[in-house]
Amino acid sequence: MFELTDEQKEIQRLARDFTKKEIIPVAAEYDKKAEMPWPIIQKAFDIGLWNLNVPEKYGGQGVDCLTEALIYEEIAYGCLGVFGAFGGTGLALTPLLLSGTEEQKEKFLTAFTKSAKLAAFALTEPNAGSDASSVSTRAQKVGDEYTINGVKCFITHGGIADLHTVFASTDRSKGIKGLTAFIIPAGTTGLSMGKKEDKMGDRASHIAEVLLEDVRVPVANRLGNEGEGFKIAMRTLDITRTTIAAAAVGVAQRAVDEAVRYAKQRVQFGKPIAEQQAIQFMLADMVMAVLASRSLVWQAAAKVDAGQVDGVLSATAKCVASDTAMKVTVDALQIFGGYGYMREYPMEKLMRDAKITQIYEGTNQIQRQIIATALLK
Repeated sequence: MFELTDEQKEIQRLARDFTKKEIIPVAAEYDKKAEMPWPIIQKAFDIGLWNLNVPEKYGGQGVDCLTEALIYEEIAYGCLGVFGAFGGTGLALTPLLLSGTEEQKEKFLTAFTKSAKLAAFALTEPNAGSDASSVSTRAQKVGDEYTINGVKCFITHGGIADLHTVFASTDRSKGIKGLTAFIIPAGTTGLSMGKKEDKMGDRASHIAEVLLEDVRVPVANRLGNEGEGFKIAMRTLDITRTTIAAAAVGVAQRAVDEAVRYAKQRVQFGKPIAEQQAIQFMLADMVMAVLASRSLVWQAAAKVDAGQVDGVLSATAKCVASDTAMKVTVDALQIFGGYGYMREYPMEKLMRDAKITQIYEGTNQIQRQIIATALLK
């Protein structure tokens, strides 16, 4: 039987207590104002819940993927938008962890562990979402530098990050084989924030355009070789999709807990609605789906930790968990009835937040394509 270690249980409790104390009481306010949760980020940094995937040798926490998933489920239980700061930074640092030289890691990762900083993963463009071959951002090499021009969109921490991991084409005639990855620190001339998005949910997470106008990047800041960008991006997503899946489980679990609490309190026809079989069956279906999703997340994370990253399993975990989050939040809101539709109750926010988990880091249609392609090989 699979069992968490005592250390993992302790870290899980730490994240759970942090969420209860620091996130849940203020989540609605950050959602309403669509503000970055800077005080929460600083507190997370102070108690060791930041830089989770950065190895200890560079000053980070160096936790394994499963432990990271445990933490992210708890954070997203409190607020998916707040989770975005954690997950978005972890996502953007993963290419550096996978493909960076020792010199690059020492330079950039060590700086990240001195204070609470943000990173941004900049791949998506207005005409290049699921289709990375359509990336039009161009990187032209001149001497020992590249000049980068283009526009990225829907970027977590776009324009405000301390470091942007940017994917640009060094040879558009090669499609995805022409993509190359670059590290661009904050303050680099020509990199700026464009439009900040006003989102349906996930509102405490900063999402914006990144404008790149004659941005000069030294060859020393290129990740891997020219043309390896797509491979680096896909290897990254095979790992980080488990964190999105974990966050989706957190949202779904919160919806279940809220629905159970409400069903016990809400009296209709002289008794709590929790005594109605129709409600009981809805709750049972919700719990079953959450438990199955969590098991997939843990399995996918364990594969990463064993050095056996399984893209199909990661895609499955992300797809199942996010579909579960969407269905469970809809059903939980139904149990609340009219009250669930009102902003003074948490359900409408949970439902708005759940939707993005089916979209970012690859839509669930793309996850199904990954799974089907592997199946039919």
